[in-house]
Parts: sequence; C-alpha cells; structure tokens
Amino acid sequence: MRQESFDFLQKYLNNPSPTGFEKEGQKLWLDYLKPYVDTYFVDTYGTAVGVINPDAKYKVVIEAHADEIAYFVNYITKEGYIYLRRNGGSDALIAPSKRVNIHTAKGTVKAVFGWPAIHVRKPEQEKAPNIETIFLDCGASSKQEVEEMGVHVGSVVTFEDEFTVMNNKYYVGRALDNRIGGFMIAEVARRLKEEGKQLPFGLYIVNAVQEEIGLRGAEMIAHRIQPDVAIITDVIHDTQSPMYEKKTAGDLACGKGPVITYGPAVQNNLRDLIIQTAEETETPFQRAAATRATGTDTDAFAYAGAGIASALISLPLKYMHTTVETVHQDDVDNVIKLIYETLFRIEDGHDFRYFS
Repeated sequence: MRQESFDFLQKYLNNPSPTGFEKEGQKLWLDYLKPYVDTYFVDTYGTAVGVINPDAKYKVVIEAHADEIAYFVNYITKEGYIYLRRNGGSDALIAPSKRVNIHTAKGTVKAVFGWPAIHVRKPEQEKAPNIETIFLDCGASSKQEVEEMGVHVGSVVTFEDEFTVMNNKYYVGRALDNRIGGFMIAEVARRLKEEGKQLPFGLYIVNAVQEEIGLRGAEMIAHRIQPDVAIITDVIHDTQSPMYEKKTAGDLACGKGPVITYGPAVQNNLRDLIIQTAEETETPFQRAAATRATGTDTDAFAYAGAGIASALISLPLKYMHTTVETVHQDDVDNVIKLIYETLFRIEDGHDFRYFS
C-alpha cells in the first residue's frame, strides 16, 4: 500500500465516529476523496457522497458505512460512577478494564470500565458482564464533579483503542467495521482518477451513516440518489477461530479473498457479473449464503423505491464488534481490485433484469 493511503487509513480509523455522531470522520473521508471526484454532497444526517460524472443519467453506487458502535451515558450515581446504554451492538462482555473517551462539549474526558478484582468478587458477581452491571469511572467522586467535566446523560462514549499492524500481515483495531470499507471505496475512486479511467455512467461513492442501528443512512441516501446499481462493501465473520460452528456460520477465512454473498436481496445477474470479474482478473474470492436479509446496507438499497440492482462484496474480519477487529491486508487489496474491475464491466444503461 502506498504511504499516503496508509496514513489516511490510520488517521481515519483512529478518529471516533459513533453512530449518529460521524461528522468528524466524514470530514476526514471527504477531504481525502475530493481530489478524485467531480463533485460531492452531504445529506442532513451526515452521509457523504463523492460523484464522478454527475450529469450522467445512469447511476452506479459503491457504498460502505461510516459509523462505529459506541455507548451513551444513561445514569450518573451520586458517587460519580457512570452507567450506559448501547449505541449499536456494543458488547458489554469486552468492556471491563477497557479505556474509553467520553465526548463532551468541553472536550474528551478519559474514563475506564471498572470491575471488581477476581479475589473479592462474590459468587453472584461471577456472571458475565452485561449492560446493567458495567460502569465507567472517570476519576470523579460525585455526580456534580462528573457534570462539571461536561459529562451528561446522552454524552457519547467510544473505546480508546487505536489502529495497529500485526506481523506485517493484518490490520487490527476498533471500527474496521466498517470504516475499512470507506477506505476501500475511496481507493477505488483514487485509482480511477490517477489511472485516467473513464466510466460511461455516473459513479456515486457513498459513505453512509447509522448502519449499526438499522441501515438508516443507506435507506435515506438510496431514496435521494435513486441509482440503477449499488455495490455494497461491508465486513463478514471469519469463522476459523474457536467457537464458530461452520455448519451454520459458513466456512470463511481471512486471507482467502473477498466474500460474494447469495441471498434474496442480492441481484443475481449483478452478483454473477462480479464473480465473472473475479475469475477473469484472477482475484481470489469466497462465497456466503444469507437468509432473508444480508444484514448490511445491501438490503436498504435493494428494496429502495422500485428496487435497485444490488450486490454485496464483503471483507472477512475476525472478532467483530470488539476493539481488536482483524483483517488481512491481501483481502483489503483484493476487495478494492474487485470493485474497481467490476465497474468496467457495467455498461451505460446496463439492464440487469432477469427477463423482459
């Protein structure tokens, strides 16, 4: 990976971008993308869109989501301890002993998830941590002191952990789900610009907000753009580590390539075009089967308006919704390659209908 791209990836992943509060991360992303697009816009809730060939009638979207799971301050005790509510699918099990940032109008307040020591816990306290038992300690001794720091009910809390590279092979950090996707689609736009490639349609590079609480940003922007085609990228579970059951979770692995999904929301002809592209460009890929829904922004685009030909290219990821989400560098490169190459196989006015 070129150094400028790596520097952006690191800066982008380290920036907090909790669901509903993605603004600063979206600014970083747009600043990186602007040199590679003709124009851009941002919607009311913060979804950011770069556009190439904005006057074209036929529209193709490549999309990722920008938000990370987080917490909201929900209750402050008189002693100054803080209880929380989830903002997205935050896992209370991993919280104890973690450092966090509480985001306030006065700046960032540092805190930790406290937990009783192993040799003083009572038998009834040996149950797994849950949202009712985990709490934050920000070094205050009273509710008044907490509030004087700028912390209040509704303040957003994110984990402090930052991006690292593990053994020159894996990217590790919080919020790779799915800001690594935002990075990948931005790299597609960069390649198109720097390699002087022309597309016969309008390309909309979409970084959507609020995916983690129900695909909300994608739903809004799909209705606004009303594209003809949408290629979504998100993460999917690597199932090789302990405690996965391959009979139900599938057999997917980091390092073996992008994952192409089958399911009702996935338009078959578009999916087959992506598979054909992978085969012709010798890009390794894996397959996955969804049930009623993919659980990604693919669903929001597929069922928007009169229906949009939509498909999903996923990045295998270990330890989803933890602070050590892990992806293989080769898979990142191959997702970028597969989206990029697929674009050249979509024609102006391409009709993906099954029959006519």
